[in-house]
Amino acid sequence: QVQLVESGGGLVQAGDSLTLSCAASERTFSPYGMGWYRQAPGKEREFVAAITWSTGAPFYSDSMEGRFTISRDIDKNTVYLQSNSLKPEDTAVYYCAADLGVFVVGRPYSFGSWGQGTQVIVSS
Repeated sequence: QVQLVESGGGLVQAGDSLTLSCAASERTFSPYGMGWYRQAPGKEREFVAAITWSTGAPFYSDSMEGRFTISRDIDKNTVYLQSNSLKPEDTAVYYCAADLGVFVVGRPYSFGSWGQGTQVIVSS
């Protein structure tokens, strides 16, 4: 079972930028896709962004207003989430997830492996 370890969270001010990282433990890591989700206090977990590992093609939640950018470094087995113009409502625990299934063009993601999350707090 692959382990995913998020890092980069913390306390920031509104308007700041922040980059989260998620590193996979396996030496040979080739998922179909990686994703970022977040869960704010008292709310359900919501999708933020995803990326197809082999192609680097990104996908974003429409509700994120273009303030988030997902990327990956294949050599480091790491996926990143860059966030800009952070708002207090972005306060949440951010989780990364992996879809370890086979690559099929156009297949929807199915994230079955999850990290423990990293807390982001945005103060006003």
